[in-house]
Amino acid sequence: MKLTIGFSPCPNDTFIFDALIHHKIDTEGLEFEVFYDDVETLNQKAFRGELDITKLSYHAFAYAADKYILLDAGSALGFGVGPLLICKGDADELRSQLEAGNPQLKIAIPGKYTTANFLLGLAFPDAINKQELVFSDIENAVLDGRADVGLIIHENRFTYQDKGLQKIIDLGDYWEKRTGCAIPLGGIVANRNLSAEVQQKINRVLKKSVEFAFANPKSGLEYIRSHAQEMSEEVMYKHIDLYVNKFSVDLGEEGKKAIKLMFDTALEKGIIPAIDKDLFLNA
Repeated sequence: MKLTIGFSPCPNDTFIFDALIHHKIDTEGLEFEVFYDDVETLNQKAFRGELDITKLSYHAFAYAADKYILLDAGSALGFGVGPLLICKGDADELRSQLEAGNPQLKIAIPGKYTTANFLLGLAFPDAINKQELVFSDIENAVLDGRADVGLIIHENRFTYQDKGLQKIIDLGDYWEKRTGCAIPLGGIVANRNLSAEVQQKINRVLKKSVEFAFANPKSGLEYIRSHAQEMSEEVMYKHIDLYVNKFSVDLGEEGKKAIKLMFDTALEKGIIPAIDKDLFLNA
């Protein structure tokens, strides 16, 4: 059975999917046609129900839960992994302007439906002058003055200081102090049109792929490097270490609690619509 699958070219995704798409594990008869896209493109594809399996932001999942169900394996949750708000100027002054909701302040974000933007809305609800850019262009937008503030994710956490940029706030740290929970960033979902048997098979195979990656961390090195935008090997594995952890093998009760809390908070604040379906594959 051949299935379409979408995930980002970032090291954490290529790391966990390497064994699955290259048949380094038993895929139980499943074959995969892979689509590589940035997270917001994947979110938009999920809204349209285009793929059988896809990575998406947890914020976006709230708008795609009628079409997809969340797998236990493959998620990116954790502590110290949140998005950062960065700037070129005075970080304290710009934070004050964010808190005041200065409408002239231009904020570059990696997508309306990213979890990063959800957290930005929680921390600074009056910050509304946002422009959507591909995540990899946000640092340059701040450097060349197209944006006053940038909301960065992925490997940019490791590069912004080298470019002379300053951190205003770590939004992951903001969430952790507010809730005591891990921050849910992205998950892997399966189309509800697939049978329950196939959904469970996908989850089993993905879990095996993550476990293989942990057991053989350099097995997919060339594959990861080929999609890693000229990152050094050190940065690639820092990225992987940051975003791939026990929640990537299995959400468990702790991971599900964090996701439910995020959705409850967003619903309470009117950020997402009410959801009338089970979110989790093994609810």
